[in-house]
Amino acid sequence: MSSTQVYSISGNTQKLDGGAMFGNCPKNLWEKWAPPDPQNRIELACRAMLVRDDRGRHMLFETGIGAFFEPKLKDRFGVIEREHVLVGSLAELGLAPKDIDIVVLSHLHFDHAGGVLSEWREGEPLGLVFPRAHYVVGARAWERAIHPHFRDRASFIPELQPLLEATGRLELVPTPDTGAFATSKTLGEGFRFVMSEGHTPGLMLGTVEHGPHGPITFLGDLVPGVPWVHLPITMGYDRYPELLIEEKRKLLDRVVAGNEWVFYTHDPRIAASRIGKDDKGKFSATEAIEQLAWS
Repeated sequence: MSSTQVYSISGNTQKLDGGAMFGNCPKNLWEKWAPPDPQNRIELACRAMLVRDDRGRHMLFETGIGAFFEPKLKDRFGVIEREHVLVGSLAELGLAPKDIDIVVLSHLHFDHAGGVLSEWREGEPLGLVFPRAHYVVGARAWERAIHPHFRDRASFIPELQPLLEATGRLELVPTPDTGAFATSKTLGEGFRFVMSEGHTPGLMLGTVEHGPHGPITFLGDLVPGVPWVHLPITMGYDRYPELLIEEKRKLLDRVVAGNEWVFYTHDPRIAASRIGKDDKGKFSATEAIEQLAWS
């Protein structure tokens, strides 16, 4: 039996425009899945996956949006809580920021990487929350953050990359040959990555191979929540929606074939599920779990 433990960890929550989150899907359809507020915004989680392996290492797959925004930007991007919720959620499990050994970032958009930064305080520079952590990022995702396109440059945090680099504990994972899994020297055996291009260059989706109930894959923004399991549903933020759909199909086919689990970062209610596929090829979330606590 695996001694690996896997938990869903709540971070700061967010409200974003429903039309942007559902791309070209008609509102009369998506509002059934995600009822909007009067400003047309829907609720989104920024959930992290905590893994404790048989070596006693604590690893965070993503950190959510955190609380680094100044008040004006906090309101603009719909961040709900002022405090750093992720830090409080870890404390409920008896963990302090110094206890986190590795942080894996699927990409460096602020709603996935902002949680590595300290809370905003007027007149104070931003710092890193996890003082001992090693950081694992895809090389292409890193390059995109350093040289963003005009379309997505507002999605990155200029202060973040220099802080990560200055730790001396940053690993940039190269993109493997087509069809191969990527691996991390920092994480070692038992972890693998699929690289994706449809949402943003070098999106890195990690799989914990020896979870207590089988492999579990952190889906990131390839499939941000249960409604996006359906192949045609994409986000307006996606770089190449048609490519993303093909990447999603390939990954979900693998999950179905292996009866594996998936983890959702943005779904406001569901943390993890298995994936089903019907005779018409339609995917759906099955055996949904609201909070994950596998030990």
